[in-house]
Amino acid sequence: MMRKGDFGEKIGQSRDRNCFISNNVGIIVVFLALFLAISVLSPAFLTQANIMTVLRQIATNMFLSIGMTFVIILGGIDLSGGAIIAMVGVVTVGLSVNGAVPIPAAILIGMCVGVLVGFINGYIISRLRVPAFIVTLAMMNVCRGGAYIYTGGKSIRVLDDRFVKIGTGYLFGYIPLPVIYTIVAVAVAVILLNRTKFGTYVYAIGGNREAAKLSGVPIKKVETMVFMISGFLTAFAGIVLAARMYSAQPSVGDGYEMDAVAACVLGGISMSGGKGQIGGTVLGVLVIGIISNGLNLLGVNSYWQLVVKGIIVLLAIYIDSLKNHREQKE
Repeated sequence: MMRKGDFGEKIGQSRDRNCFISNNVGIIVVFLALFLAISVLSPAFLTQANIMTVLRQIATNMFLSIGMTFVIILGGIDLSGGAIIAMVGVVTVGLSVNGAVPIPAAILIGMCVGVLVGFINGYIISRLRVPAFIVTLAMMNVCRGGAYIYTGGKSIRVLDDRFVKIGTGYLFGYIPLPVIYTIVAVAVAVILLNRTKFGTYVYAIGGNREAAKLSGVPIKKVETMVFMISGFLTAFAGIVLAARMYSAQPSVGDGYEMDAVAACVLGGISMSGGKGQIGGTVLGVLVIGIISNGLNLLGVNSYWQLVVKGIIVLLAIYIDSLKNHREQKE
């Protein structure tokens, strides 16, 4: 039987050999092609105001996608992201506005709600061995319904400018704060996945669950922690989005988890688990963001935008399946 140390070393060596550029040539080419095409078709695309708008807008999807990256590499999926965004947003703003709870305390409670949902997801999935798709789909309905019940189906207006600045403020009067948040989140995620034992365990479980179990990897603990990380990032996204929108709405976040899945798969995160890098996810988020912004600038109907995004997801999954089939043959 392979020793625990040997197994971890093997996973680490395999991961280190992955070259970011060679593994993401396709998405890099697509990113550059889209960037150039939209720049030509819409002169407004390359303006400073629009670039900052794009970077601010992709922050929500970036948080979701980073959490989704952990989950997919683990071999699972999290469909509750959009609903958690709505629930955390209404709880945080509702406590601050209606409950007269101080903003820091309201934010802390909102974050705890997101982490708790992630813990419940991870606990049921890891302990009861229920498929992640079923558990998170059920939790999506619970959170969405909870958001509507809490607000009575109405939006809650943000009244405190200090809260609004969390999503609309600037660093040095130039860089949007959501951009700073995403940079920090990406950096921490890269360190967790590539420089810690926890990251090695995540790749190991996604790559071969049985081998990881035989090697002494604490599978249940890691799975629960991964979903808690996803819940934490999603909760933060909900707070930032509520601040950006000047209100918390129970309907917000519908379909956001699909954008996150699309970004991950476009970025080379294998749906079969065990493969992928945060850098690829970042590229995937940028591509999704540029597509959405470009279609808006070109005046494309929002309904057609949904069709385009759906086609992108299907193509990404198809390419991923072809890649996995080729690797199995080799």
